[in-house]
Amino acid sequence: MAGHSKWANIQHRKGRQDAARSKLFSKLSKEITVAAKMGDPDPDKNPRLRLAVKEAKASSMPRDNIDRAIKKAAGGDAESYEEIRYEGYGPNGVAIIVEAMTDNRNRTASNIRSTFAKRGGNLGETGSVAFMFDRKGQIVYPASAGSEDEVMEAAIEAGAEDVESDEEGHVIWCADTDLAEVSAALEGKLGEAEHVKLVWRPQTTTEVELEAAQSLMRLIEALEDDDDVQSVTANFEISDDVMAQL
Repeated sequence: MAGHSKWANIQHRKGRQDAARSKLFSKLSKEITVAAKMGDPDPDKNPRLRLAVKEAKASSMPRDNIDRAIKKAAGGDAESYEEIRYEGYGPNGVAIIVEAMTDNRNRTASNIRSTFAKRGGNLGETGSVAFMFDRKGQIVYPASAGSEDEVMEAAIEAGAEDVESDEEGHVIWCADTDLAEVSAALEGKLGEAEHVKLVWRPQTTTEVELEAAQSLMRLIEALEDDDDVQSVTANFEISDDVMAQL
């Protein structure tokens, strides 16, 4: 499945670590609050909020936290966040996209620029690396959801564009504008997904060796630790041998 497990593991590893649970919930709450504030506070009438709630549930976020985040927006006491995308290069020329929500653009920009510089990267202009990625809907299911053929059939019927399967699970791709509809159709066939979100999908990936991988992971972890950062995506992959040494 063309490096899916390695890329997906890199992308989601912190969300699966208990030590990062509080930070993850904070980021999920922020997305829920912003989605509810921008549209209807009813997830059934607000596709972005519905996806945010679904992702929060998939990450085992308590229902009370979800309800509190929605009520915060409905009550009018939520902070005003600005969504900003940062683009740059990490060690070995790897392209990186950072998505943030902030109530202070200057603070966030300064922190992101400093993190890139300290970790061997360079922050670029908007659009400097985005052309190397496609904005896509990503739906992840465990291997237990069904066989490769069963998941492929369900994905085709749901209107998905592509499916990647291996022993670890299934990754279903669709147009970014179709994510809510496709995920809802798949849920009826395969049950609740592990992850449902909009992501930047690299058009191509570059395999990196141990030293570059270590530097890249340090940069990505530092970026993810920033409270304003919602997601970090990079167009590299790591072989199983190198992954075992990290």
